[in-house]
Amino acid sequence: MTSVDTTHATEEPGPGGYAAARLRLLTEKEQSGPLRRAALARLTDDWLSGLFAAAAPPRGTALVAVGGYGRGELSPRSDLDLLLLHDGSADPADVAALADRIWYPVWDLGLALDHSVRTPAEARKTAGEDLKVQLGLLDARPLAGDHALAAALRTAVLADWRNQATERLPELDALCRERAERAGELQYLLEPDLKEARGGLRDATALRAVAASWVADAPREGLDGARRRLLDARDALHLTTGRATDRLALQEQDAVAERLGLLDADTLLREVYEAARVVSYASDVTWREVGRVLRARSARPRLRGLLGRGGPKPPVERTPLAEGVVEMDGEAVLALTAKPDRDPVLPLRAAAAAAQSGLPISLHAVRRLAAAGAPLPVPWPAEAREELVTLLGAGEATVPVWEALEAEGLITRLLPDWERVRCRPQRNPVHTWTVDRHLVETAVRASSLTRRVGRPDLLLVAALLHDIGKGWPGDHSVAGETIARDLAARIGFDRADVAVLATVVRHHLLLVETATRRDLDDPATVRSVADAVGTVGTLELLHALTEADALATGPAAWSSWRASLVADLVKRVGAVLAGEPVAEPEPAAPSAEQERLAIEALRTGEPVLTLRTEPGEDSGEPEPLGVELLIAVPDQPGVLPAAAGVLALHRLTVRAADLRALDLPHELGGTGTAVLLLNWRVAAEYGSLPQAARLRADLVRALDGTLDIPARLAEREAAYPRRRGLQAPPPRVTVAPAASRHATVIEVRAQDAPGLLHRIGRALEGAAVRVRSAHVSTLGANAVDTLYVTRPDGSPLADEEAVDVAQALEGALR
Repeated sequence: MTSVDTTHATEEPGPGGYAAARLRLLTEKEQSGPLRRAALARLTDDWLSGLFAAAAPPRGTALVAVGGYGRGELSPRSDLDLLLLHDGSADPADVAALADRIWYPVWDLGLALDHSVRTPAEARKTAGEDLKVQLGLLDARPLAGDHALAAALRTAVLADWRNQATERLPELDALCRERAERAGELQYLLEPDLKEARGGLRDATALRAVAASWVADAPREGLDGARRRLLDARDALHLTTGRATDRLALQEQDAVAERLGLLDADTLLREVYEAARVVSYASDVTWREVGRVLRARSARPRLRGLLGRGGPKPPVERTPLAEGVVEMDGEAVLALTAKPDRDPVLPLRAAAAAAQSGLPISLHAVRRLAAAGAPLPVPWPAEAREELVTLLGAGEATVPVWEALEAEGLITRLLPDWERVRCRPQRNPVHTWTVDRHLVETAVRASSLTRRVGRPDLLLVAALLHDIGKGWPGDHSVAGETIARDLAARIGFDRADVAVLATVVRHHLLLVETATRRDLDDPATVRSVADAVGTVGTLELLHALTEADALATGPAAWSSWRASLVADLVKRVGAVLAGEPVAEPEPAAPSAEQERLAIEALRTGEPVLTLRTEPGEDSGEPEPLGVELLIAVPDQPGVLPAAAGVLALHRLTVRAADLRALDLPHELGGTGTAVLLLNWRVAAEYGSLPQAARLRADLVRALDGTLDIPARLAEREAAYPRRRGLQAPPPRVTVAPAASRHATVIEVRAQDAPGLLHRIGRALEGAAVRVRSAHVSTLGANAVDTLYVTRPDGSPLADEEAVDVAQALEGALR
């Protein structure tokens, strides 16, 4: 290990010597982590002590480091938290001059400085009024001057903290909760704030403060290591960016991972998440204990009055919850008669009892189960399987109990494949949670849907396992099917149930993808889903799992519009599975509104349109399913790209599009010229919907060539500088084989952007194919557009033609 020569910095109190030594220290790759932070603190101590001594300080003054610097931990861009302490005997002008001789050299170097000048009485008074000041003073450390003065202040502040713990600890708890609400949970964020988010460095500091109060102490196992990993990540972030930032932005993660010697950004995030999870769990346990102790303290005087000072202690209430499990003081604990070493089902029984009662499971109980628990036989006995299902069906109360088991390694002992998804990040911004928490959250959501299925146990277990394949390479649904089959057999399901669970995991995306990306009026669509699902019972499970999965993913993944499409598909597939024949679709007769618009379009020779909002089926104030946009225009080239471009200019998102040609009979004004009917469902990106007259005017201009849509879209894109971040993968266009007998199905996967459908329409017009319908699905930054295309005569494309069109479209989108 290379040491840093601080002699020059010590001999020369000016900024030059310190700056050079600091730079050498920060650029040394051999020294990092706690050693570098401590060395930087010592180097800074020596420099500031030299500045203090060179300023000829008056008697009764001391320079004190507080906060993180007081703990001897300095990250490359950390603030210097300094207190100039004086006993009040010196001339105020001399104290002010001393402060200037210390603060200005720090500012000259461009270092961030948090400074104050106070007497001990002023410092204690300020600490009493400002919790953050008091927390900083708990770590006060004298640097120079009157060390006895500084030591006396720290002793007094610690005494104040302990004496006022009943009032100050709830205040600190509220501060931590407010910060968590504002900054989110570090263990789930794609761009986490290492300091402010829940489970970050602020929470680790709060745990130190709780320990200093002597009211409660945090679980020590792994806490120091977790805090060190977070500090190391922040150091690397400071050195990578050259800024005092605590937010681990996407564009910095690969460089930070490389600096830490990690494989990639995902490995970095997983380490950060694991550290945050340790801190969060320690915080949960500690604050629960603080609440218990403070409640006991407040009750003690009343009990003394009732029982007399010399009276007996009140008995501890222990309420039975399950065999070997009781409730005591608001927690689920092991009964005195429990025998974890002889009862292999006890961990699951205790967890299920705690969750069903809405209680946390005590730290002592979980640790005892982890240390002495007997292994479950494989396959599990029926009681163990039933307790797992009971735990998963407890709703929101499942989460903290599951986290307690996971913190002590019990989950991976029960389900070995869990380790691969534990703390695994999900790069798609649609996802709110890591993979493992998403699986638990899906089970929580599924618990409210169990009345809709005949086998709620299979629904809950499928919810827990549906994304288990994300820990393996390749298609996670395919990998997950194999893992689910093995785990279901391990849990003790019979062969038939194992097959159902494997099928549900394999096809857990089938319903939503088909409903939003395929033509439900095409018999081939419905038959393909029916063939994959096999039985009505499996369809029932898939329907409930689809909703639970989407709700657990995030707000962008589910809506009443998606729900209505999935329900329509399930109804059609259920009819097929019940033995009803699938009739070939007859061309739907035009509605009165469509005929009216078509007649008007023929009469004027120009497009006409209407906008109509359609609310959902629920009563009250339902979420709109979208806005129906109906356009009629005399058949001509370029209608699809022109209409899509106009919608993009008006910031309207296309959710679905249906295009058909209508030949009006002579009695309705037909002239032999077909009218194109475009029936689209759209939604405003933000703000209110545009007026129909404005849309029509722009569509007229787009069709006659006086509105240059590509140029307008390019101007708008140029006006908004692209944010620096991850490079989007290139678009991919594929042909879905045998997806329809009436059209060729082309699927486009690309980065979502304004005008994407316009560009797709232009490319298909150039390839001389006709778009029969389009089904648009957008999840986060990713768009999946499915297009049913034909030749101009309405027949499907030949295989080679379809491949050529797909390749041309992919080239145009690149």
